[in-house]
Amino acid sequence: MRKVQTISVVVALLFSLTVRAQNNETAKGTNNFAPLPRDLEIQLALSALPPHLRDNATVYVLNPDKGFEVARQGTNGFHALVARTGDDTFRGTWSLKAYRDDILYAISFDEAGAKAQMRVFFDAAEMQAEGTPPEELKRIIQDRYKTHYYKAPERAGVSYMLSPILRTYVTPDETEDVATANIPHVMYYAPNVSNKEVGAATPTSEQLHYFSEHGRWPDTPYPFLILHGPHGYMIQFRGVAERDAITKEYEGMLARLCKIKDEWCLPQ
Repeated sequence: MRKVQTISVVVALLFSLTVRAQNNETAKGTNNFAPLPRDLEIQLALSALPPHLRDNATVYVLNPDKGFEVARQGTNGFHALVARTGDDTFRGTWSLKAYRDDILYAISFDEAGAKAQMRVFFDAAEMQAEGTPPEELKRIIQDRYKTHYYKAPERAGVSYMLSPILRTYVTPDETEDVATANIPHVMYYAPNVSNKEVGAATPTSEQLHYFSEHGRWPDTPYPFLILHGPHGYMIQFRGVAERDAITKEYEGMLARLCKIKDEWCLPQ
């Protein structure tokens, strides 16, 4: 009798482990997305930076099975990557029911930002690769913000986003609407600062609508804040002439992205 019970326990254990392994593989399969060609991902990541910082910056590529990995070790203290599930994904109360495969934006950080802001991108990519369900991942990241697991940058600093293309959430604090845009800009760390305190101009509903439809601003507004709280940023857009020059420089890269996915074609 005892032998039969032992066999039953072993069978049950093996069944449990098999089911768990299958569930993990299923979760990973549903959470992954096709990676970019390596050379294209590196070029897109570096397009976030101004020319004088690109050659010596550390560059990361995304391994869907593990998370971000170093593609090239730099020496100047700047770090560049392409976000496929960005920090704005975890804003607001809307439910993250599925991982999108069309989010795409190049972002860079100085040393202060790499220690603080960049950690969210790395943790999210790693947990997503492990098969963490979308709603659970959003809850975990939001809890870490609330408990100050993710600390604000230790000093003033800058995050360059000068690439001619991004696709991400328009107003992540409110909705999950996304748009593809050409808005090269620079972001300055502004922890726990409000638009009112610094006299920043909050985008109007008309500007946001135009942005969603056309992928650019109807004009170049004064700086304004996004992602309010310890990890907030003040955004300053580049001018039209600089935007057009950047777009011209990366015509080949933009054409390759557009061929991969329709959502990565710049609005006409």
